[in-house]
Amino acid sequence: MRKKVLIFTAVLILLFGNAVNASVKEVDVDELQPTREQRQAVLLITRVIDKYHYKKQRLDDVMSSSIFDRYLEALDPNKSYLTQQDIRTFEIYKRQLDDALRQARLEPAFNIFKVFRQRLDERMDYALKLVEQDFDFTVDEEYRFDRTEAPWAASSQALDELWRKRVKNDVLNLRLGKKPKEKIKDTLRKRYQDIKRRTHQLASQDVFQSFMNAYTLSLEPHTSYMSPRVSENFDINMRLSLEGIGAVLRNEDEYTIIVRTVAGGPAEMSGKVKAGDRIIGVAQGKDGEMEDVIGWRLQDVVDKVRGPKDSVIRLKILPESEGDAGQANEISLVRNKIKLEDMAAKSSIIEGIDQMGPVRIGVIDLPAFYRDFRGHTNGDEDFRSTTRDVRKLLKELTDQGVDGIILDLRENGGGSLIEATELTGLFIPTGPVVQVKNAGGGLEVERDPDPELVYGGPLAVLVDRNSASASEIFAGAIQDYKRGIIVGEPTFGKGTVQTLVDLGRFVRTGGDKLGRLRLTMAQFFRVKGGSTQFKGVIPDIDFPSASGAEEHGERGLDNALPWAKIPAASFSPAGIGSLDKYVERHRKRIKGDPGFEFLAAEDALLKEARGKKVVSLMESRRKQESDERDARRKQRKNSFLTAMGLEPESDDDDEADHSTPDDDKDDPVEKIMLHETARILSDYIEGQRRAAMVH
Repeated sequence: MRKKVLIFTAVLILLFGNAVNASVKEVDVDELQPTREQRQAVLLITRVIDKYHYKKQRLDDVMSSSIFDRYLEALDPNKSYLTQQDIRTFEIYKRQLDDALRQARLEPAFNIFKVFRQRLDERMDYALKLVEQDFDFTVDEEYRFDRTEAPWAASSQALDELWRKRVKNDVLNLRLGKKPKEKIKDTLRKRYQDIKRRTHQLASQDVFQSFMNAYTLSLEPHTSYMSPRVSENFDINMRLSLEGIGAVLRNEDEYTIIVRTVAGGPAEMSGKVKAGDRIIGVAQGKDGEMEDVIGWRLQDVVDKVRGPKDSVIRLKILPESEGDAGQANEISLVRNKIKLEDMAAKSSIIEGIDQMGPVRIGVIDLPAFYRDFRGHTNGDEDFRSTTRDVRKLLKELTDQGVDGIILDLRENGGGSLIEATELTGLFIPTGPVVQVKNAGGGLEVERDPDPELVYGGPLAVLVDRNSASASEIFAGAIQDYKRGIIVGEPTFGKGTVQTLVDLGRFVRTGGDKLGRLRLTMAQFFRVKGGSTQFKGVIPDIDFPSASGAEEHGERGLDNALPWAKIPAASFSPAGIGSLDKYVERHRKRIKGDPGFEFLAAEDALLKEARGKKVVSLMESRRKQESDERDARRKQRKNSFLTAMGLEPESDDDDEADHSTPDDDKDDPVEKIMLHETARILSDYIEGQRRAAMVH
C-alpha cells in the first residue's frame, strides 16, 4: 500500500526557537465561507500550474475524481467519521470539481467540510460517553486501527461499533502504560474534547488550503499550497536563528510523525529519534506535565515543541517498529542552536577489522550538503561549504596514508545543488554532473567547475534509503562515471525540483492575502540519461536490508512522478571494471554474519509493524505479544553484541530496546554497514594491486 501524503503544509521543520503564538478562537459554522481572495487565488493557482508545472495534466473529469478522493482522504483519512450515505451525498461533486476550480466556485469544498465537522462532533460526543463506562478486557475481540483501505462505514450504527473499539483500544494503551484509572479517563476526555475544539478552530483559509492541496496532490506529492497564515509562519521561521530540536514533522491521521531528523540537531544527535516514529506526548522542562497530543493539529504540536535555546523538552515517542500496539518511550532533549560545524563533514580511519587485511580505509561522514550562502554573498573567502571541508579531509587522509576512501551518505537528505556538483568535481577530472529538464522541455547541464582531480584513488559511496536529492545526484554521477563503488540500499528517489511562487506578485493590491504555491517545475537526470526520480540510485552492491527500501521514499508516496529517461550527456567514464567477484565475496562473507542477521531481523520486524492493521483488545494477549516482541528484540540485539565481543544489555534497562548511544555513528549497529563497505573496498584495492602485479 502506498503511503498517503495528505497536506504538504502540514510538514514543518522544528529547527526554530521562539515563535509568535496567537490564541486561536473557535469558528462558527456559518463563518465557513469562501472569500474573494480565495476565489482569486484559485484562478491564479490553476493558471500557474497549467503553464509552469513539470507534469502536464489536464484539469478534467478524471482529475476531478482524483481531487474528490484526496479531499475526503485529507478530512477523514481513516474513515472514522463519514458514512457511505455521506459519500453518496457528496458524489454529486465528484465530476464537477474541475469546472468549479476553473470558475473559482469553492462552495462544494466548504459544503463537504461542514458535514464532516458535524460528523466529527457526533463521534466525539459519543466517544466522551464511552469513556465513562468500564470495558471488559478479557473479551477476545480485535480492533482495526488502520482503515485506509477499508470501505466507508455502512451506517452510524457501524461507526458506533467502530468507536466503541477505538475508545476501548485507547483505554487499553494507557492501561498498559500503567496509568491509573481516573488518569486514563481524564486523559481521554481531554483528548476527545481537544479534537473537537481544534476542528472548530479551523477557519475558512484552513478549509481552502486543504481543498487546494487535494488538487495539487492529484498532480504529484511535492506541489502544495500555503495559506497566508502558513506563509507568514514560514517567513517568521526563516528569520529566526536555528534553534530547536531539529526534526521535520507531518500529520498522519491523528498522529504527529517524524519525517526525518536534521543533521546536527538535538533529535539526530541523541540517536533516540528515528524517521517514522510518532510523537504522542510533549512536556516542558524536567518536571513539566506530559501533555497528550494525539489528535492535535500539527501547528499546535509545533507551538509546544518550540522553545528557547538550552531549555529541556521531554517527548513521549511511539517507535515505528512498535506499531499501534507497542509501548511508548519518554526521551529528554535540550533545545539547541544547530551549528554549521555540527552538520559538517568528519573523517575517521578504519583498519584492523576482521577479513580486511592490512588495508587502511579513510571514512568521510557527510550528513548534509551545506553551504554558507551568506558568507559567500558577503565575500568571505573562508566561507564554509561541503566541498571545501571534504577537500581538506581528503588531503588529511591521503597524508595519513589511507589506501581508499568511503564517503558515507547515509541519512543525508540533500541540500545545495551547487555543492553536489562541486563535490563530484573533486573525484572526476572534468565533465557534466547532472542534467536539469524544466517544464518547457529546456535542458540545463550542471558541470564540474574545477578541472582539478583532488582524489583519484579507490572510492566507495555508502548510501541508504534516506539518502536523497543532492546525495542522489552525487552518488548517481560517481556511478555513471564508474568512478567508485556504490554500496548499501536504493536511495530515496527524490528527483524533482521545486520553487516557491508568491501568488501576490500577479496582482496589484491585496497580494498578501493570496498565499504561496510550492511548485514542481523541473526534474533531475543523470549524465547517462536516467532520472534519480522514483527509482533512486541502485547500489552496485546492495545489502540484505535493501529489500525493505522498496516501499520507502518516493516509491512509497501516492501519485509520485515515475522514473524517466532522456539522452545521455557527453562524458568520459573512468571504468572500475567488473564488480562480480567482489559481489560474490561480499555475499559469502555476510552469510551467517551476526550483524547482518540482526539488521535483517530488525527490517522484518519493521515490515511486520507496517503491515499490521489490527490489534487485540484482550489485555492478557496484548501484554503477552508486547513482552514477546520485546524479548525477541533484546535477544537479537544481545546475540549481536555478544558476537561482537561487547557487553549485552541488562534486563533492567528500560530504554535498552529502543535507544542507541548518544553518538549514533558510534553505535555498533551503525557500524555494521560501514565496516562491510570497508571490507568491500579493501577487496577491490587488493584486486587492483594483484592485477597491477600481473601486468
